[in-house]
Amino acid sequence: MAAALVNVPAKARRGAVIEIKTLMSHVMEPGYRHTAAGEVVPRDIITSFTCRFNGAEIFRADLYPAIAANPFLSFFTTASESGKFEFEWIGDNGFVATASAAITVE
Repeated sequence: MAAALVNVPAKARRGAVIEIKTLMSHVMEPGYRHTAAGEVVPRDIITSFTCRFNGAEIFRADLYPAIAANPFLSFFTTASESGKFEFEWIGDNGFVATASAAITVE
């Protein structure tokens, strides 16, 4: 079972640059390995990550098989108004995970 951790400041001053950090617990199996019996281990990766603020997309990343297990992403944005960040991870085999966090801008 995948679990998401997100770190968003609870408060920020208007116009401040804030850092957002996310960590998704996921095996990120690239599909290149073989079992001891010689069978290919099926690919199972997160293929995209999206962050929206108050419904508007502010960050997107496409992920590939070379990304390590438990992908960590960090990015910056400007605090312009109070609202809600929504995070979405999409991957192989129907994988979808979401998380959210709120910020108050003073």
